[in-house]
Amino acid sequence: MVSRSRGHVLVWEQPGLEDQRPKAYSGGLGTRHWVTFMLFLGMANAYIMRTNMSVAIVAMVNHTALPVHKEAMDTECGNVDANATNAAASQDGSFVWSSTLQGYILSSFFYGYVITQIPFGILSKRFGARYFLGVGMLINSVFGLLVPVAAEAGYEWLILVRFIQGLGEGPIVPCSHAMLAKWIPPNERSRMGAAVYAGAQFGTVISMPLSGLLSAYGFAGGWPSIFYVFGLIGTVWCLAFLFLVSEDPEVCPRIKEAEKKYILSSLWGAAGSSFVLLIIPLTQSPPIPWRKIILSMPFWAIMLAHMGQNYGYETLMTELPTFMRQVLHFSIKDNGFVSALPYLCMWLFSMFISVVADWMLSSGRFNHTQVRKIINSIGEYGPAIGLFIAANTGCNPAATVAILAVGVGLNGGIYSGFKVNHLDISPRFAGILMSFTNCLANLTGLLAPIVAGYIIEGRPTQAQWRIVFYIAGGVYIFCATFYNIFGSGRRQEWDNPAEDDALAKKAAAKKADKLQKKAAKNPNEAETAQ
Repeated sequence: MVSRSRGHVLVWEQPGLEDQRPKAYSGGLGTRHWVTFMLFLGMANAYIMRTNMSVAIVAMVNHTALPVHKEAMDTECGNVDANATNAAASQDGSFVWSSTLQGYILSSFFYGYVITQIPFGILSKRFGARYFLGVGMLINSVFGLLVPVAAEAGYEWLILVRFIQGLGEGPIVPCSHAMLAKWIPPNERSRMGAAVYAGAQFGTVISMPLSGLLSAYGFAGGWPSIFYVFGLIGTVWCLAFLFLVSEDPEVCPRIKEAEKKYILSSLWGAAGSSFVLLIIPLTQSPPIPWRKIILSMPFWAIMLAHMGQNYGYETLMTELPTFMRQVLHFSIKDNGFVSALPYLCMWLFSMFISVVADWMLSSGRFNHTQVRKIINSIGEYGPAIGLFIAANTGCNPAATVAILAVGVGLNGGIYSGFKVNHLDISPRFAGILMSFTNCLANLTGLLAPIVAGYIIEGRPTQAQWRIVFYIAGGVYIFCATFYNIFGSGRRQEWDNPAEDDALAKKAAAKKADKLQKKAAKNPNEAETAQ
């Protein structure tokens, strides 16, 4: 079924070979599902580490000691229940941190996170993704245990520890993407990819309410228990991942031979030098076409969609608990549950829409480009509209929470939209592409808490929060529209395995020609070298 010539193997998905694609594997749950599940838990763990500070900081800060302008939040919605006010005051922490400083503390994690995106994306392509992902998350988890000590030592130490946590979490997205490219056949990518990235919402749904409960009733003074509990859970996952998950199907000792053949014969050279379906020699990694990637508009479409997503998402994820307390006056305990509701909706919708996306593709009525744009439009226009409406709901907590839940819920479409689009346009370099888009997207995202902090500094009114929501909604709309204009679901010509051999020969000939010209100019040096 696979023909060989000159030490190479032909790949599927080449013109004329579409009818010879491997049939679907009907062996039920297999090792690839186990890998997907572990990556899902890893993504959940990563987002727990990322979001627990958003809830914890509400309990850590002494809000009543902060200077507030005359237009205090108490007067926005009329009189506030005295019992609720006293309860909120009694839940204040010991740290007098301004809104601006809180913004820097919340964003310090992302400064570390973005630094390691591109290096780990490139290194995972060359050396494999498993160790970078496992060890990086282990660093994240261990330093999470040090957050309470760092906070007591001073906010500078807290910022440093959160920065190191971000460094450790850097590999999670590019390395997960690289492993998906190695383990998941193309016809399963919408579901499996959405399942893995739905771990982000699952982690948020677990983190926010549990963090709220631990803040109110936990050991070690309340909020410190958040970091002790989740740090220990994260450490256990890291060790399990490193010992129980393999880099790819070829080196996995537990995978069945039938599933192994199904995966390898479906990936058409997708995941790198270890796969048997590469058209290049099996010992050689394909060259990365940097210039063509940078000039590719479908790549930039994904980049803009990713940047818009992260700005809007980080605005909500880092600031929603603060908004719930300052404007809607939820207690710390209730805050966690209410803040988690939108992400529960997002998690459930992402799983539903991923099945719809795969059905649209398998029906033959839609191509990859159409599916990605339709689903991504739901995922980014939906929360934008939700933010615009929520900004104008006034003093109606139920309506505000319901609208945010629906808007953020629709945001789950992005996981079957631009988020898996890297695998469509360039399956072999998907991890590298993801490292670049995720890096710039998180640089954009780390601005969100800083911008929000400056806007609401000393003025936590509905009018100021309305500005925060309008900015996030506008970014969503602009970036989603750019994606709809320039996005594509086609595999790009610069990721063509059939051209690898020719490109390698061309590069070798160019190098030889350069050496000959140099030898002709300096014959004496050439003789000495010989």
